[in-house]
Formats: sequence, C-alpha cells, structure tokens
Amino acid sequence: MSAARLDGLYSWHADWRGVKVAVLGLSVTGFSVADTLAELGADVVVFSESADPEYETLLPVIGVRAHVGALSSPPVELVDFAPDVVIASPGFSPAHPVIVWARDAGIAVWGDIELAWRVRDKVVRADGTPADWVVITGTNGKTTTTRLTATMLVEGGLRAAPVGNIGTPVLDAVRDPEGFDVLVVELSSHQLWYLGLQSGPHPVSPHSAVCLNLADDHLEWHGSFQAYRDAKAHVYDNTRVACVYNKADVATREMVEDAEVVEGARAIGFDLGVPGPSDLGVVDGILVDRAFLEDRRTSALELTTVADLAERGLSAPHIVANILAASALARSLEVTPAAIRDALQGFTLDPHRIEVVAVSGGITWIDDSKATNPHAAASSLAAYPGAVWVVGGLLKGVDISELVASRGTTAKAAIVIGADREPVLAAFSRHAPGVPVFAVEADETEEVMARVVELASLVARDGDVVLLAPAAASFDQFASYADRGRRFAAAVREHTARESGGEYDAGTTGNPSADSD
Repeated sequence: MSAARLDGLYSWHADWRGVKVAVLGLSVTGFSVADTLAELGADVVVFSESADPEYETLLPVIGVRAHVGALSSPPVELVDFAPDVVIASPGFSPAHPVIVWARDAGIAVWGDIELAWRVRDKVVRADGTPADWVVITGTNGKTTTTRLTATMLVEGGLRAAPVGNIGTPVLDAVRDPEGFDVLVVELSSHQLWYLGLQSGPHPVSPHSAVCLNLADDHLEWHGSFQAYRDAKAHVYDNTRVACVYNKADVATREMVEDAEVVEGARAIGFDLGVPGPSDLGVVDGILVDRAFLEDRRTSALELTTVADLAERGLSAPHIVANILAASALARSLEVTPAAIRDALQGFTLDPHRIEVVAVSGGITWIDDSKATNPHAAASSLAAYPGAVWVVGGLLKGVDISELVASRGTTAKAAIVIGADREPVLAAFSRHAPGVPVFAVEADETEEVMARVVELASLVARDGDVVLLAPAAASFDQFASYADRGRRFAAAVREHTARESGGEYDAGTTGNPSADSD
C-alpha cells in the first residue's frame, strides 16, 4: 500500500477497506484496536504470545483472525501476511524483534493512540468537530492528575472522560455513541514513544498538555534515560493552547522550550511557590491562578486553600502539585475557579495512593503501593519522614541508591522485600548504615506481607508511621501494585484485629486486578 493511501486515512469515514493491519498484543488495548479496525472494514490479524481467553473468544465473533504463539522473531504467518501497518500494544519495546523487523522493512508502525486520533471524528460535537484532547504524562502523578482534570472539566459543565493509560482505551471513548467534549488522555512513555514515530500529515495535536515531572523509570524498556526523556517530551508536540510544565523540574521546562507547537500556544508553569504572571502556585496557603486572567500582572484568582485540601487528605506536597497542574489544564478550557473548587470538594485519591489502611496502637499504616519508582517513593517519604519504610520489588533497571541516600537516612527502619533485594540492601549499607534494615526472605506471595507487618510491628511505636512505598514494580511477587497494596492492607487488618482481640474478615483483600506498574 502506498504512503499516500495511508496518509489519507485520517477519518472514521475514510475508506479503510482492504488495509492490512497486524495488531500486536491481545489484552485490553490490543482488543480495542482489533475491534475498531474490524468495524472500519480493515483486514486484521492479531499476533500475541499470550491472550486473555475472553478476548481470544471474541475475535472470531468480530471477524478477526489471531496467531497466538512465540514472537521472539517475526513468525512466518506475520511475514506472509505482509501488513501495511503494524499497530503495537504499549508493552512492545523498541527493541522487540517484531518492531525492529517492521521498521527495517519500511512498514508503518503505530500505537493505539495514533489510530484513535485518526478516527476521532466518529462522533462529533454540535459544531461538527471531534472532542478536544488534553494529554498528561510524567514519571509520577499521571493517574491522579488525569482524574482531577476530568473531574474539574465535568464540574465545569463539559462532557469529559479520563482515558488512555488510566485503564479505558482511547478507542473505546472515541466510539462511545454519546460523545464527549474533551478526552483527558493519560499517556505512558511507551505510548509516547510510538507517537514519536508519526510521519503523516495530521499528527496528534492536543488542546493542552503537561509533563508533570521526570525521573528514572522504565529504563529497561527504553534502553537509556535519554530515550525515556525523549519519549516523554513528545507529549508537547503540536500543542495548540497550553503547554503546562513543572517549574520545580527543569527537564519539563526544557521539553516545552524544545517542543514544536502550534503558533500561539502558551507555556504555563506550576509549582508550590509564589507564581509568576503566567503560572499557578501557592501564596500564603492559597492555591492561585495567575495565568488565565486578563490582569495577571497585578492580580490572581483563588482556586482553593491548603487547609481545605488537608481536610480531604489532599495536602501532601506532590498532591498539591498535581492539583495545580490539573487546574491549569482545566483553566485552559475556561473552567471557572468556582468549578475547580467544587470539584475538589468531593475528590478522593485512588486506592493504594498514600491511603491510610489503619491506625492502631498509635501506629499509622499507609499503603502507597502505587509508588512504583524512586521518584514516587521520594514524595511519600517527604510527606512521612521518619517512617518505617517498606521498600523493594522489581527495580526496572533503576538505581535506588540516590533515593536511599536522600530519603532513606531519615527512616526509622527499612523492611526490604522483592526479587531485587540485594541492590536495596547494598544501598542502605553504603548510604544509610545507621538505619536498621530487615530483609524479608519469603518468596511465597502469601507470606510476604504477613512477615512485613510482623517485622514492622516490632519496630514501630506510638506516633510512628509504617509506609509501604516500594519504589519498585510488583510483578516479581504480586499480580499488580494493587494486589500488593491489598495484601499489605489485609495483613495489617489481620494483625490489628488480632492485637485488639477482634476478628479479621479475609474478604477485605478484594480480588487481584490487572493494574500496571
């Protein structure tokens, strides 16, 4: 198929018939791609090393063929199919043999986000235009900020939905018959790497965008920190109205400075300090906007107060930063300060994000299992200095030494879990030798958190915090970060019930989910 034919496929109403598409991966993203393409009339084959049984059963129903088997090299079925386009699920890294084969062969390689952008006009607004996109990335805080932004937009009277890496495929929202005014799209570095491959005439062009922060993560996928950084920077490509960046993180400002944006797009900063004339920030405990008002040189608009946020468990510094970023995105779409304030009244954090599991015997037990990298764990430790720190898991190629040197030295004790225990233990030995360190040798998932809680209860005293902030992924011992957090909470509740002479309900653990790290 000619490049010109592919370049013409920028509408739901274009002629997709006969386009041969190889879809890589068969989980929620892969199925959403296959289902969309089948509806468009394309010729689709899914290639996956494993498959969710439900999706595998549904593929013949929608008229899609599948090849489930090894992909350590391009299978003969893929080569013989000779696809015009390969659309990869985010788990396929740049070094994956099939991706390398496709690129070397000159085959177009897309991610699900590019396909969603191309067909976003399936359902349009009253003025005939598709929904605006607001895109959000960052090493940490993406999901919280995505949920905050969507909540603020809805409170402001817009039909908005949080989609993307948050769990709901963008393609599902694009095809929703009710339609939306705005899609708030959380993007992982994996999805952004695929966006960086775009070469067509109408690339993704969001209304507004933000990179919240940048720190080491997913280095095993990208191959280097520079490659990870470059992928994240694509979030600002072709932004039309507002490039929101973190003034406390120089890397995000440099991304905005280097970005190719639509003429007229503004740079909007945020941090916890006093804001400049094009920023959002904090003045005397008041969150204010000095960016989206006419007289921003001499005045500011009040959004909320730190005291009000504290009443709702939202006053940790990194959460306040997320609120400011979300507010900037919402304000770029003309949501009023009053609507932002009202949205925050009923907002709660996701489970496993600095979630208080129990307070018993003067000890506060906190589940921040979603802190799956050192940057996220550093924010938790800053909020709870002197905590008994539960740390470890799969480090994803990231060196934890800097975190231990900067934050671990103030911990009351460290309890180390996970497959990558040795690098964590070595970091404490070198950088925090005065901190008591306990290694949980248990390899059985059922035993790990029981041992963690047992050790923590021996160390913690009245007024202490026990903080699960692993700084690592969970897949060595748990189904997901959510599974890890649930098992920690269950072990805590069992322990506190036993200590108080009560009964423990095993049903509080819930069911493991497929949450990603």
